[in-house]
Amino acid sequence: MKRVVSGAMNGTVRGVLVSLMLIGAGTLVTACQSDPDIDITKLGVETDPPDVLYKQGLANMNAGNMTEAGRKFSAIDKQYPFTEWGQKALVMNTFIATRQSKNEVAIASGSRFLKQYPRAKDAAYVQYMIGLAYSKQIADVTQDQRAAQRTIDAMNKVVNDYPTSEYVPDAQAKIRFARDQLAGREMQVGRYYLERKEYLAAVSRFRIVIEQYQNTNQIEEALARIAEAYYAMGLTDEAQTAAAVLGNNYPDSQWYDDSYKLLKGQGLEPRENKESWISRAGKKLVGA
Repeated sequence: MKRVVSGAMNGTVRGVLVSLMLIGAGTLVTACQSDPDIDITKLGVETDPPDVLYKQGLANMNAGNMTEAGRKFSAIDKQYPFTEWGQKALVMNTFIATRQSKNEVAIASGSRFLKQYPRAKDAAYVQYMIGLAYSKQIADVTQDQRAAQRTIDAMNKVVNDYPTSEYVPDAQAKIRFARDQLAGREMQVGRYYLERKEYLAAVSRFRIVIEQYQNTNQIEEALARIAEAYYAMGLTDEAQTAAAVLGNNYPDSQWYDDSYKLLKGQGLEPRENKESWISRAGKKLVGA
């Protein structure tokens, strides 16, 4: 136990969490059973010094008792604020809240840590956990997507503020997923308007996807749908441009095949107008 607790003071809390996984449940539980100062079934004693409370918290975590572990770390946070033990305990509480999907608690705890210790060794990990907590709140595209935007904002801080951290790859993956959700929401609303022949409203939604979310899974359908909407409005030049941009970038797409057949049925074919906003937006696509 001394080795783990000592490491917590000298390194990062993330390192302690990894150590806990490597040590395994048996070691820490055995240590706790042989140490009269540690009782993982007992509530935290407020008169205990911070190192004892911290050791008890680690033991409870390793035994799978996250709730009791949180009580130990919360006791440190309350009794020894702005100390190194308090700093470590605050990270642990953020981790526990994230693990238990107490997302608002994790966000509040992590945000407080970053405000108090912006240059701490664990800052990148805490920022990542905040983003993770937001990502767990992302709803289906038929619902509000504020959590998706907050995920992007939080994970962008990981990427931009801690570019060499180990959390960057997953942060980028979470950003891509959240952006796809935002684009999916616009598509869902756009299809709603298209079905009701409210073409201008539909075009405005599909345009957001084409201009702001090019590198998402929604872009092919967005180009096909806007071609359909423009065609229905009699704006065949724009419809042909949308189909051409779609075909230039995704020639094997079923959405392109559908757009091609739509135009061909009226003796038209995909043809790009370089002056169109669709053509300008198309230059930002991966395949352009």
